[in-house]
Amino acid sequence: MVYSAGDIGERNATYEVAQYAPGFLLVGDDSGGCGFLLRADDPDSAVFSSGLGDLDPAGFDVVAAGFASWIASLGPGPSC
Repeated sequence: MVYSAGDIGERNATYEVAQYAPGFLLVGDDSGGCGFLLRADDPDSAVFSSGLGDLDPAGFDVVAAGFASWIASLGPGPSC
């Protein structure tokens, strides 16, 4: 799930991203405890994954070279 612009602030506050992963922005999750983050100060940031219970940047894994490639890898959304 990629968060809507209206949900990003609330999700980052809920998971206390500023406290545990300063400089990162939580942009989505897998509905199973894994979050997806970007470096907030880098428009070309890689996309990182982390367990939402342990937001230590030292343990983040790179899942895509950039946001656009990550979004493309998710495939088409549901059709109505």
